[in-house]
Amino acid sequence: MRAVLRRVAPAQADTGADTGPTAVGDLEIDRGALIVRKHGEELPLAPSELKLLLFLSAAPERTFSRQQLLEDVWEHSYYGDARLVDACVMRLRAKIEEDPRHPVYVQTVRGFGHRFGPLSA
Repeated sequence: MRAVLRRVAPAQADTGADTGPTAVGDLEIDRGALIVRKHGEELPLAPSELKLLLFLSAAPERTFSRQQLLEDVWEHSYYGDARLVDACVMRLRAKIEEDPRHPVYVQTVRGFGHRFGPLSA
């Protein structure tokens, strides 16, 4: 799994795994330990949810299309329905957001895709 995650977020792999956790709001993302905490409590994320969160959070406020996410998170060999991304985003939001209907961390940019972080005003 670590090898896959290095491919998903290569910029983070280059900085080293011992850089420590990154705090974003109520979330704490520890890339080295592959742990995500909210309010200090570890979240039970599925591998696809963790890979998606690590990928999006590696480039905050950058928008990725569903196709880009399929290719980069689910790898080039995966040729599936782009709605798989939407389903994974929905499950991830249910675990990390206070109110999944009004997300703060994983945003949808209508007509373009998804991004990590608040939308600019």
